[in-house]
Amino acid sequence: MTALTAAPPSAPARLPLGTEERTFIARSMRHTVRNVESLLMAIVLPVMLMMLFVYVFGGAISPGGDYVNYVVPGIILLCAGFGASSTGVDVANDSATGFMDRLRTMPVRSSAVITGHVVASLARNLAATAIVIGVAIAIGFRPTASAGEWVAAIALVALYILTITYLFAAIGLASGNPEAANGYGFILLFLPYLSSAFVPTQTLPTWLRGVAEHQPITPVIESIRGLLTGVESGNAPLVAVAWCVGILVVAVTWSTIMFRRKAGRR
Repeated sequence: MTALTAAPPSAPARLPLGTEERTFIARSMRHTVRNVESLLMAIVLPVMLMMLFVYVFGGAISPGGDYVNYVVPGIILLCAGFGASSTGVDVANDSATGFMDRLRTMPVRSSAVITGHVVASLARNLAATAIVIGVAIAIGFRPTASAGEWVAAIALVALYILTITYLFAAIGLASGNPEAANGYGFILLFLPYLSSAFVPTQTLPTWLRGVAEHQPITPVIESIRGLLTGVESGNAPLVAVAWCVGILVVAVTWSTIMFRRKAGRR
């Protein structure tokens, strides 16, 4: 008598490469378009800070009137930080509303969901950065960069946005709820204030100068300032890229591990 054996369940069929990423990118872009308030705040707040520092503090900090050329690179990173911080909240909201649980039964790559959030954030933050630069030029910012230097500056800004967005995404996955993600992420938004964004590090107290000169934001700002305004930046570009790549590797690894835990993947 022949024994019947049950066939093992077949694994869920995988979608063609790139299909999942395109789906989640489109989803995140739709959410961006619908969340107009968040997009406006990512643009309006940095512009208001730029106006504040240029017109209220600029005369005292730089009586010569060229403070706008100094402060714009820092404002660009502030704009990127404010825009990227919403990614952590969005990711935490996906987890809190059960979206991650629904992915348990789907053949979805762990990187696809996070990729959707990150690419959408990169697109909207680059657009917001362009608007901030346009406003800066309107109030007196006069860059001296060549076409090649503009490309290098934009590439560095894009790398910074990519890095901080992945970091915020990992924080969102590690947080228990959107409110916690917003609180944890807000700490990162203070780093530009403890850098050379608004005043030269030489003017800071000795103990604070060490912090400002050896944190990742300062070399990024100095590199952008050097590319756009011709200020000598030394080895700041190499240090900036090294910081960004190192943090990006950690953030991508962290976010992948946290997503697999949230979605019950191995």
